Amino acid sequence: MATYIVGDIQGCFDELQQLLNQVQFDPQSDTLWLAGDLVARGPKSLETLRFVRSLGNAAQCILGNHDLHLLAVHLGLFSSKPKDKTANIFSAPDRNELMDWLRQQPLLAEHPEFVMCHAGISPQWDLPTARQAAKNIEQCLQSDNWQWLIENMYSNQPTQWSESLEGIELYRYSINAFTRMRFCLRDGTLDLECKLPPEQAHSSGLLPWFLVPNRISLEKTVIFGHWAALMGCNDLQANVIGLDTGCVWGEYLSMLRWEDKQLFTQRAIK
Repeated sequence: MATYIVGDIQGCFDELQQLLNQVQFDPQSDTLWLAGDLVARGPKSLETLRFVRSLGNAAQCILGNHDLHLLAVHLGLFSSKPKDKTANIFSAPDRNELMDWLRQQPLLAEHPEFVMCHAGISPQWDLPTARQAAKNIEQCLQSDNWQWLIENMYSNQPTQWSESLEGIELYRYSINAFTRMRFCLRDGTLDLECKLPPEQAHSSGLLPWFLVPNRISLEKTVIFGHWAALMGCNDLQANVIGLDTGCVWGEYLSMLRWEDKQLFTQRAIK
């Protein structure tokens, strides 16, 4: 029995299969944890969705920003962009079943020794607060009211956590922290605009969310994806592991076996 954790797939289905072949993944005994962004700019988003769904309880998936955007396109709020390579999902005979399955997935998944989210956990949250924030979103997504959330989630505000947040402002902050966050100001305020490399952003007073001073310590390792510019990250002091290594950008797909911390990689197939 092994626990495998893979970074952003973004439709790079063939590379995922190569990785699973490397470790002789067995869904009867092993578990595959997926750090969000199953879909988007790789060539086989539809195949990726179908495969992960077919794994049933052998897969633990969370939602990334591209997965949430796919739900927005499904609702007709946006058109499918050619660069996202997701158009065939919307003509697939199992489209509705896949979208219903996708919106049942959480924003935070928890293992006895680690937690997994797509972008990160707000530096101002302890673990119980993060659990509750995720639960709020999950309950809304899984309800009959889920379309309201997707229609209203797009905003960079609020950027500062407060226990007084409620309604759509609470939901927006939570979604942005879990699925979009990279940089914060030193006081923990989210900066969702910066596109600079980490070393350049530092001169602007911005820090990776996990390096914010006085970040609340979590008792478990945080595993995340989303940030290809880091090309992976294993910060022992911050107790975080990043697994997005830019496969969709021509780099490679990374997968961690939790029990012995061995990292497996697969170069992008051209």
